[in-house]
Amino acid sequence: MPWTAVHRYARISERKVRLLADLIRGMPCDKAVEVLRFTHKRAAGMVSRVLQSAMANANEKEAAMTKLYVAEARVDSGPIIKRFKAKDRGRAHSIHKRTSHIVVAVDEKG
Repeated sequence: MPWTAVHRYARISERKVRLLADLIRGMPCDKAVEVLRFTHKRAAGMVSRVLQSAMANANEKEAAMTKLYVAEARVDSGPIIKRFKAKDRGRAHSIHKRTSHIVVAVDEKG
């Protein structure tokens, strides 16, 4: 039975977070935390918090912490915040501020 944690409406593009989700998927949880700690990307902090929350959820339900691995790491796109920036000759260009939903599930191996 996997234990999940979700960070909804994260103010970062889903493309940037998917790089880290692909990196930790299938790893043991303790190794995934170490990899995220030494990754120089802004999304690493967000994914790390969600992973540690999923691990805490598993710990509440009496899971063996040494056997945990990242069963699912998924990033979905959230709503887009649309803004406009004034440009020359009275024109306006649209700016899309993208959001994402980060989902991490951990499970026991074996």
